[in-house]
Amino acid sequence: MASNETTAAVALQKGQWFPTTHWSVVLAAGKTVSPQSRAALERLCSAYWYPLYAYLRRCGHASHDAQDLTQEYFARLLEGNSLENVSPDKGKFRSFLLAALNHTRANAHERASALKRGGGKEIISLDDEAAEEHFQHEPPSALSPEQYFEKQWATAVLERGLARLREEYSTAGKSILFKKLQLFLSNSTASGQYNAATAELEMNANAVAVAVHRLRHRYRELIRLEIADTVATPDDLEEEMRFLRTALSR
Repeated sequence: MASNETTAAVALQKGQWFPTTHWSVVLAAGKTVSPQSRAALERLCSAYWYPLYAYLRRCGHASHDAQDLTQEYFARLLEGNSLENVSPDKGKFRSFLLAALNHTRANAHERASALKRGGGKEIISLDDEAAEEHFQHEPPSALSPEQYFEKQWATAVLERGLARLREEYSTAGKSILFKKLQLFLSNSTASGQYNAATAELEMNANAVAVAVHRLRHRYRELIRLEIADTVATPDDLEEEMRFLRTALSR
């Protein structure tokens, strides 16, 4: 597996990695935007923009309005003075992001001015058509817009973790192994369920069971690493892990 990810996981367990997480870099910058803090913030925004888009759609914004507002929101967020309201007590990127968006939505004049300033310039690469198609295929939900955002955020975390896991296995030349075993990540296994995999992978049942155990363990590690990039302290991480389980259960 990737040595950098493994090293990060060890440092994370020891509480040594948090000063260099993406959100910690942003918080450390305070009101002064550095190339490092802007890059870190842009990475976070690029990774987690869809939950905001889905939130805006659940709040009643039309698709084109949600697309424009999401893009212009990021344009303002990444401006030189965008971090003036960011303080160390905002320990979670998720909480900051939604609060900042709601502040923007509350001021219609500010939104109109932002459209003129931004001029339609794309700041974050957003696949608008795919986002709307994804949103249209979401099952009906009685969740509030805020709860809907939280569930979409949690789902995005899992998807990010899965993408990192897939990339690790691909880099290690184990793409076929990952493809055959990934269905066991979210499903409990009963007697005989490994049979098809053993034949296709030419491995015995015990070897497949060990491979699945390692896959699941690494997936959990990568989810923790993904969440750690969005918080500032070990306590925030544990709280966010509990939140993740709650949001996914809704």
